Amino acid sequence: MEIERKFLVKDNSFMNRAFQKRHTVQGYLCADRKRSVRIRIADSEAFLTIKSGANERGWSRYEFERPVPLEDAKELMKLCLPGIIDKVRYYVEFESYTWEVDVFSGENEGLTVAEIELESEEETFALPEWVGAEVSGDTRYYNAALAKKPFSLW
Repeated sequence: MEIERKFLVKDNSFMNRAFQKRHTVQGYLCADRKRSVRIRIADSEAFLTIKSGANERGWSRYEFERPVPLEDAKELMKLCLPGIIDKVRYYVEFESYTWEVDVFSGENEGLTVAEIELESEEETFALPEWVGAEVSGDTRYYNAALAKKPFSLW
């Protein structure tokens, strides 16, 4: 079970605190409200991920993820639905949590979203000063939705 909260990002000050960044492209073999099947290439690693639809709050959902050979991932990308996500993911430590901050490019240029994964929905955490409004549960910000209707078309 993946428990995740998403927030918009106010500025780029997080970049100075990032301990790692990875260029990521991902496409969807299936993407609807009940499930998504994604292939992701992050630098030289690749993953196949299956996710269920989110719960009522939009914070939790089932996730199955496994590494796949890079060459297989490149072939699977050719089978994806239209709309590839292109982003750089920054990893930022803040108060014993690792935040993943996605800076989108291409048709989603101008969008930056921070995510934090939690152990439970009741877990509390502090927000870094660069984190803005919460968008957890707003399906427009799901990567599968951004592949279909990019930020530039809002």
